[in-house]
Amino acid sequence: MKKFVALVLSSGGSKGLAHIGAINELEKQGFEITSVAGSSIGSFVGGLHAMGKLPEYTSWVKTLNKRAVWGLMDLTVSTNGLLKGEKVFKKMKTFIPDMHIKKMDIPFVAIATDILNEKDVIFDTGSFYEAVRASSAIPTIFTPIKYKDTILVDGGVLNPVPIEHVKRTEDDILVVVNLYGEKNNIKKNEGETIDAKEKFSKPYKLHDLIKNISRVISSGDKQSMSYFSLLSATTSAMVHRLAKQNIEKHKPDIVINIPHDTSNSFDFYKANELIKIGEEAANKAIVKYTNSNKK
Repeated sequence: MKKFVALVLSSGGSKGLAHIGAINELEKQGFEITSVAGSSIGSFVGGLHAMGKLPEYTSWVKTLNKRAVWGLMDLTVSTNGLLKGEKVFKKMKTFIPDMHIKKMDIPFVAIATDILNEKDVIFDTGSFYEAVRASSAIPTIFTPIKYKDTILVDGGVLNPVPIEHVKRTEDDILVVVNLYGEKNNIKKNEGETIDAKEKFSKPYKLHDLIKNISRVISSGDKQSMSYFSLLSATTSAMVHRLAKQNIEKHKPDIVINIPHDTSNSFDFYKANELIKIGEEAANKAIVKYTNSNKK
């Protein structure tokens, strides 16, 4: 019998491309996704699947290299974020038109954080792009969203794995793709080389700025952390703990864990690698689930 799945996709930056691989593997093995909820990148990938446009996005994201990713980043002079986050959505609208959430093929929910009132904001109606832009507004990186009488930021701030918001049916199973799995100690490599001409291009200058900011944030060590590295490590620790607690509380039938050191936040040029990681992790989790049900 085909198993119906209520799918929850966590926040986690570019690692979220692994969500695509997990979805592919679930469907390949006969699972039917009947509802989806997500925070941040999880809402982005989940919404695309719910509207039946994930194959189009997958084909496009696989074409991106470092330079193309940098070219989609729109710097702003705002004091509350480095990027406006509008350029990538404008590009996507050229091949994936916006859709009202209520018109999607399966029930979909995106989660954002009301930072003033410290609570989840649920998007289960309205524009897909507006919902995911709010859900993925990473504090200090993307400018926050003014919404009604409050301000919205990334859903992962309070609810990185929004299990309680996914629509359930009596005969489904709960599946979570968690981008905060145990470290895999993956060795990072620089990948593509930059030629002299490219160094003076606008995308490279933007990359250089972000790289320098990242260096400041990640500077220091466990014994003597800089202000920014300490802030980053503290936030990361809190989000990881929130994700773990929610998974332990709701006890999903299948948890697909992706090591949280799989990629950096903006490594969207690693689409093929990350999708494969998602497929392999999903296969491993499905085998475990199937074997446990045979006993």
